[in-house]
Amino acid sequence: MTVNSTLSYFILSTYIHVGALRYLYFTLTALLYIVIVFVNISLIVVICMNRSLHEPMYMFLCSLFVNELYGSSGLFPSLLLQILSDIHTVSASLCYLQIFILYTYAHVEFCNLAVMSYDRYLAICCPLQYNTRMTLNKVVIFIAAIWLYSFVKFLITLSLNIRLPLCGNTINSLYCHNYLIVKLACSDIEVNNIYGIFGVILTILVPLLPILFSYMKIFHVCFSGSKQTRQKAVSTCTPHLASLINFSFGCCFEILQSRFDVSGVPSVLRIILSLYFLIIQPLLNPVMYGLQMSQIRKACKQLFCCHMRPGIVLHQEEPRTHCTSVRSDNEDFMPVPLSSQENVVPMAELPILVFSHGHQSSCTVLGCEHRSY
Repeated sequence: MTVNSTLSYFILSTYIHVGALRYLYFTLTALLYIVIVFVNISLIVVICMNRSLHEPMYMFLCSLFVNELYGSSGLFPSLLLQILSDIHTVSASLCYLQIFILYTYAHVEFCNLAVMSYDRYLAICCPLQYNTRMTLNKVVIFIAAIWLYSFVKFLITLSLNIRLPLCGNTINSLYCHNYLIVKLACSDIEVNNIYGIFGVILTILVPLLPILFSYMKIFHVCFSGSKQTRQKAVSTCTPHLASLINFSFGCCFEILQSRFDVSGVPSVLRIILSLYFLIIQPLLNPVMYGLQMSQIRKACKQLFCCHMRPGIVLHQEEPRTHCTSVRSDNEDFMPVPLSSQENVVPMAELPILVFSHGHQSSCTVLGCEHRSY
């Protein structure tokens, strides 16, 4: 076989000829990409614009949503072009760029979920020390370290692979794979295999250890605590666990498919499962966290309502009803509605009654210490 050290393109051999149905698949894929971009950008904007969400948990979520956009941009544009194309080829430079984006996406995702598990451990098991042990400065350091570590780690892997002389250019996949390109090499790949095994161990163990430690502590608190504590822990950790299990399943199948012979699996099923962690995860995370976490739901409603109506509708109730500020874990100070009569009042003139330790005072929204609107 001829050695080609200056390969200019690769052939993606997994695509199936579907004829005119390509336009239907293209439309569905494009709509899916638009939905993924819309929901992730919407939640990023909500978190950035709402100061009450500038807390560690939501900052990690923001990093997670940015990573979903980053990973989707590495797959969907190329996938859309390949669906419409009759010849499924990709240039070598774009192929290596796609490999870098998809592999760093997966690594950032695991590390981000690991740090989020540690954040949940502190919030549930050490609530009194949470504000001192998880400050915003530490959050910024964690997020920067996750992205920098993932980029540097895979840059080493990619630099080892680019130098390999290749004896072929056919990749049995829908998109570019690092290991599938290494298998095309004609020269000795012992160094690549050693560093590859070392990289896999780092990729799995570095996120896995804090995840196992955090959930062992959380489950211990749940089983030894009250029913209310268990319910709060379950509601807080359910989206994180679902995201972690879903992403792990998708990655495990993709690793098995690239390393072992899965020719016995139907081709359509192989295609679906190979795209699973790159399509379902960017869609599942914003939907799950957006629906499950009450503060994000409230912030979304407030943001959209502010653009839809200029005033605020108040409801007048019994004279006994008063406005209070209730603080719970990761929740804003939200005023309770004052009356049962519906009146639209300008924001700056809106009166609020505050009862604190038996003393009543009156202020406006612009003069209050906590401004929820």
